Amino acid sequence: DGKSHEYIGLFIIADGMGGHRNGEIASSVTCRVVSRHLLHQFFSNSSTDSEIFSDENIHLVLAEAVSEAQKAVIQNAPGGGTTVTIALWRGDKITTAQVGDSRAYFLHLDGRMQAVTMDHSLVRRLIELGQLTEEEAAVHPQRNVLYRALGQTEPFEPEINTMVLPNPGYLLICSDGLWGVVPEAEIFRIVMNAENPSLACHRLVEAANAAGGPDNISVVLLQYLD
Repeated sequence: DGKSHEYIGLFIIADGMGGHRNGEIASSVTCRVVSRHLLHQFFSNSSTDSEIFSDENIHLVLAEAVSEAQKAVIQNAPGGGTTVTIALWRGDKITTAQVGDSRAYFLHLDGRMQAVTMDHSLVRRLIELGQLTEEEAAVHPQRNVLYRALGQTEPFEPEINTMVLPNPGYLLICSDGLWGVVPEAEIFRIVMNAENPSLACHRLVEAANAAGGPDNISVVLLQYLD
């Protein structure tokens, strides 16, 4: 259309559940629906970049995308479900939309690994209520039970937040197949010692498998250098 649009980056992890087949369908449908909705809203629009990429509009579009994915999962994978963690990057900001217990982290070069999403899990809620410690939650028999996921019939709202990226630093998005078995200190060490983000992801998957990871492992790593 002859217009100049702002560059964006879109990163999605969806971790299916409810049996192999339905979980696989739920996660793949979610990624397709979210991607299609966001691309249409951001690049098939006559509004100016300042309007399209305002924090308020991005939050609205992400909420719509999750709602569309929820409908698609119920229609295409009845009985199945999925987590979804979406990270939309533009400029020096990241906006995350979260349902379930896949996670997004900021890795700061000063040694900090900062979780920027909150799990929608039973044990996380019990921690918030003071009924479980972090150590107890890590071995709780219901630690994988979610109270919010795509495919559930109860209405819900995704958690959506906009934050400034650490500069320099990293954004890590991963399923519980990684963070559930590899300690944060080890995740941080692997990322910092890898020659590039692709190799870091490969080594993180290897570490999860070596730790006896019983689940599928999905990892996305973004290195931010201004």
